Amino acid sequence: MQADKVITALKQRYPNEPEYIQAVHEVLLSIEEVYNAYPQFEAANIIERLIEPDRILTFKVSWVDDAGHVQINRGYRVQFNNAIGPYKGGLRFHPSVNLSILKFLGFEQIFKNSLTTLAMGGAKGGSDFNPKGKSNAEIMRFCQAFMLELWRIVGPETDVPAGDIGVGGREIGFLYGMYKKLTMEHNGVLTGKGTNWGGSLVRPEATGFGVVYFTNEMLATIGQSIEGKKIAISGFGNVAWGAVKKATELGAKVITLSGPDGYIYDPEGMNAEKIDFMLELRASNEDVVKPFADRFSGAKFFDGRHPWEVPCDVAIPCATQNELDENDAKNLIENGCKCLCEGANMPCTPQAIHAIQQSKILYAPGKAANAGGVATSGLEMSQNASKLAWPANEVDMRLRQIMHNIHQNCMNYGKQPDGYTDYVKGANIAGFLKVANAMMEQGVV
Repeated sequence: MQADKVITALKQRYPNEPEYIQAVHEVLLSIEEVYNAYPQFEAANIIERLIEPDRILTFKVSWVDDAGHVQINRGYRVQFNNAIGPYKGGLRFHPSVNLSILKFLGFEQIFKNSLTTLAMGGAKGGSDFNPKGKSNAEIMRFCQAFMLELWRIVGPETDVPAGDIGVGGREIGFLYGMYKKLTMEHNGVLTGKGTNWGGSLVRPEATGFGVVYFTNEMLATIGQSIEGKKIAISGFGNVAWGAVKKATELGAKVITLSGPDGYIYDPEGMNAEKIDFMLELRASNEDVVKPFADRFSGAKFFDGRHPWEVPCDVAIPCATQNELDENDAKNLIENGCKCLCEGANMPCTPQAIHAIQQSKILYAPGKAANAGGVATSGLEMSQNASKLAWPANEVDMRLRQIMHNIHQNCMNYGKQPDGYTDYVKGANIAGFLKVANAMMEQGVV
């Protein structure tokens, strides 16, 4: 397999899907040498089979707004690979949603889920519907209309969607209610459910918790820990909230948050009151962080700028794809950043990653570092299957162990001769080998 040749052909086939191409390119460059060491993979054409989704469902979603007008959105579900378990991946409701973004996310999900060691394949879905500014009744009607199209291809042993950007506990509840009505079944088809009806404790915080656990594992390789570190975080949604909460609990000082309007710099760091206010900000549906600076006198707001210009020990981007570019990376390097751990999916551009790795700063990709969310979703699936509900400390303990295991796998496959760990290579190889071997053992299907 020649990675560049495969990518060239993929670009010709899908010229308008840059995010998907970017994700595939990163993986293929990492696994090329290992892949070519297994001639049986090439004979079975594993790469061509892996980079194409098993199926894509695209559908119209018609719903009625509060004014009585009929609105139309597009819905998608990309079922990418189920070699090691049922399809698993979130639903994203956001105006930016398109097929390229969902294919990139679904492809990444294959490797992320493989790394957790749980039995989950890779998928992603969503809609260009924007929940911001909509009433609860409008969101309910949209979710019900969305599930009317989706319910036939999902199920606890087939495809298990979860939340993502724009899809939280409220949306999962509305989706599940309609699924239950259509199927007359109460099962674990969705994760991120309410704790009163099958949800798992710690799930809302899990991705952020996992990122912090992974960061701590990385720092331990250089004889340090997260305690006392200044941490710059972007975003203020579930992932950022969980990361702030756990980092603060472990003795770090989180000094930034961000939104589409700019970023907050708070040199005093976060505390319980500020962390609670993050939840209020999210609930306001205004999608801005400036009110944080209005509320807390020590915090400053920087309009339209990114937090990566602030000196920090650790950077954790938790907002969205390609939010941290080469100039941001150079700012982090010049300001003495020791570690960059991705909380979002592919938040760093390829140029930023190259600059960070060239500087030998510890760097972990989202497919490894933010796998805590889907890992806890997998734990929710286990609880649903056994009709049990585990206490929070048990879920958190299992999550911490999973992140430790993912880190160890990345180390096993990513250690370089000079001692530096290439976590991108390690994560991609570890995730790929498990899926590729499963595909080989199951034949051409």
